[in-house]
Amino acid sequence: MMSQFRPAIVLFFILTVITGIFYPLVVTGIAQVVFPYQANGSVIVQNGQAVGSSLIGQQFDDPKYFWGRLSATGPYPYNAYNAQSLTGSSGSNYGPLNPALLQAVKGRVDALHAADPSYNAPIPVDLVTASGSGLDPDISPASALYQVARVARIRGLTTDAVTQLVNQHTQGRQFFIFGEPRVNVLQLNLALDGLKP
Repeated sequence: MMSQFRPAIVLFFILTVITGIFYPLVVTGIAQVVFPYQANGSVIVQNGQAVGSSLIGQQFDDPKYFWGRLSATGPYPYNAYNAQSLTGSSGSNYGPLNPALLQAVKGRVDALHAADPSYNAPIPVDLVTASGSGLDPDISPASALYQVARVARIRGLTTDAVTQLVNQHTQGRQFFIFGEPRVNVLQLNLALDGLKP
């Protein structure tokens, strides 16, 4: 029995060192050299201070900013999971016939209409629904263009200038085939703050 037990213990420690220490250090080192921005959370830094990540949506509800998708995580920004403030990643899991989903959509439609009562264009669906994670950082170009008139009016900018900014921040499909065109809301709003009326 000892002849089988000893090799099992030795193998356990060897594999623990390889897979628990050596492999993570090598992969982390390669990531830091080859993809440092992504390996460190795709953090956006402005004036020497981190303002967010390009991978995690933030809630904007001031009418002078572009709004992102609804978040199932509540009004709190994501930082790490906190059960009291529901800051973890989570979807609502509401089905299309659930009254709570319909109420959330109606509330967002009402908020969009209240922010720009004279604008009657159809509202893009991603502005009134949440993503699966509740932390989607992107909206469709149609959702960004829907908000151009409101943002331009409140900031005293021309709609052409704001539309041009949206077009500059529109990313195409990944590798020209995967996903849909998208606009990162945080990056767009940071660029918007740089425009002068």
